[in-house]
Amino acid sequence: MHIKSVLRVLALIQLLVGVCMLVPFALAFYYDEGEAVDAFAVTEGAIVLFAFFILIATRKEKTTIKARDSYLLVTLVWVVATAFGALPLYLTHTFETYPSCYFEIMSGFTTTGATALSSIEDKMKSILFWRGMTNWLGGMGIVVLFVALIPFIGLKGTSLVNAESVGPTKDKLTPKIQHTAFALWAIYTFFSFVQVLLLWIEIPLYDAVTVMFGTMGAAGFSAKNSSIGSYHSAYVDWIVTIFMIIAGSNFSLYFKAIRGHVKEATKDKELRLYLFIITVFTLLITFDVIDTYGGFMTALRYAAFHVASIITTTGFATYDYNFWPQFSKTLLVLLFFVGGCAGSAGGGIKVTRVGAMISLAKNAIKKRLHPNAVIPLKLGDANIDQSTMLSLAGFVGAYILSGLIGTVIFSLSGYDFETCFTASFLLLGNIGIGMGDVGPSGNFSIFSDWILSAGSFLMLIGRLELFTVFALFTRNFWKK
Repeated sequence: MHIKSVLRVLALIQLLVGVCMLVPFALAFYYDEGEAVDAFAVTEGAIVLFAFFILIATRKEKTTIKARDSYLLVTLVWVVATAFGALPLYLTHTFETYPSCYFEIMSGFTTTGATALSSIEDKMKSILFWRGMTNWLGGMGIVVLFVALIPFIGLKGTSLVNAESVGPTKDKLTPKIQHTAFALWAIYTFFSFVQVLLLWIEIPLYDAVTVMFGTMGAAGFSAKNSSIGSYHSAYVDWIVTIFMIIAGSNFSLYFKAIRGHVKEATKDKELRLYLFIITVFTLLITFDVIDTYGGFMTALRYAAFHVASIITTTGFATYDYNFWPQFSKTLLVLLFFVGGCAGSAGGGIKVTRVGAMISLAKNAIKKRLHPNAVIPLKLGDANIDQSTMLSLAGFVGAYILSGLIGTVIFSLSGYDFETCFTASFLLLGNIGIGMGDVGPSGNFSIFSDWILSAGSFLMLIGRLELFTVFALFTRNFWKK
């Protein structure tokens, strides 16, 4: 274990987070928010001091990060970045307690979008901008951004990208991982810019940027109390819906399309399953709620928006679906267990794992009928080897068990099962909104600080795909 190397890279990444924080710092000056200016100044100073002492202490260390080191580093990056990122909220009294601030920023960086703010629009604009910006930074990954922008320290970033990236596959799009990371962030930034321009036609620039943060990060933080529903605009709803679906797709496919391999990208089995699920669930909900909205197109608009919001784990809302028929609500809960595509900004179990589990079930039925047959496991046209399938099954099992343990913890709050169950799984899946008291009209301000702290841990392990964090709690990890 190369602890000094881990601390050294950790310090450098925190400096990168500090550089990003200069944007809301400047906005605090622009909006003449004196308290926020002081808060960002103190936070920037704390980050610089933290980094300075670590870099001085490790100045003679040759930076070496192995696969095992990457698990510790990536976990520490998210924990420490959240600790510093929460300071502006705490120093501006956005929340009364630090655990609430920590929960809010962990929700931002992990692209969960769950909030403990009972009221949003009365908060300072620079603070809300920083809160939203954490969504965008977390969408493609803080460590991936570091690998893309700071290759000069001679660090091979493959293990870091693999430890942080979401999904069971991490395509190396170019021979060098730094170029891959840069390509992913370039595509991500391009889509972000396009969405801002399209939204700016209808809403103010500040709103367009903050909505983009939540959309492209598949996160869902909004600067409005009623989320996207505050705009009462079909145009905004459809733009956000389209870009949520874009953000929930595998970004490596966009890279392939840019390189001229459009047919290969469009034939991707996971993408097709993802779009199929969205289409089917949208139509089912549309016909179920058509009487609620008095017309097909309006029902389609609301159904498509919320299906995209849940499956991509964005967590935006335009309507309180707690008032929808039970059938539609049940379909949305099922989407909690799907998530976006591998290599996307979305969270959850991932479409490719769901497809693999379906393939495993079909294979088990065939084996029951033909015990002596040799039946390969397939996902689309690709064969899945036994070790990969065991890994996928292990992840799904650990995911469900973690969510159930979280449900038990939330039940200690005394709230009903629907609230506690969806609260646990929406945090673990980085979804943001659930049912009951944590639905579109509710938030996490109803829970105590210690439950919010447990919720922060659920968001962390969900964003880092469980095993990156769980590995740290095993005896073998710390053996020499």
